[in-house]
Amino acid sequence: MKVLKWLDDHTEEVILGVFSVIMVAVIFLQVIMRYVFDNSLSWSEELARYCFIWLVYIGISYGVKKQRHIKVDVLLLLFKDKARLIFTIISNLLFLFFCLFVIKYGSDIAFKLLEWGQKSPANQIPMGLVYLAAPVGMGLTAIRIIQHLVKQIRGLLGFEEIDIKTTQEKLQEE
Repeated sequence: MKVLKWLDDHTEEVILGVFSVIMVAVIFLQVIMRYVFDNSLSWSEELARYCFIWLVYIGISYGVKKQRHIKVDVLLLLFKDKARLIFTIISNLLFLFFCLFVIKYGSDIAFKLLEWGQKSPANQIPMGLVYLAAPVGMGLTAIRIIQHLVKQIRGLLGFEEIDIKTTQEKLQEE
């Protein structure tokens, strides 16, 4: 149970940390090679680019987990408590459907590329692995959205205390 709790709390952070370290190390190595040894690596920029792609998609999940993703909450300013919670639930359901769409079609594309055997030019990484960033990231995002939806629905039914504040209200508090 502790392992599952740890994974729930730290999955995105670990993945983001690994890809960040790889990306920074490879870019640093490339800078050293260019400016100190007057030579360059043919594979470093490609690897850094693919790490960045994975960072973006896992970062979406992290933003949702921490409830720091970009959203327009002007409509929420018009409502109080339960109505605000209902609109938040509807918004999360729409986001969940978008995630499921990306998972479905992103997986189709990634698996086709894996099946065809297309590889990246410099590193010979299967391109399907690069394209898997979208469905994996959106899969993690869907899990985080479902976690929030459960809390929000429990709050709507009165089983849990939920604090739904708009970005403006959060900024005013700080």
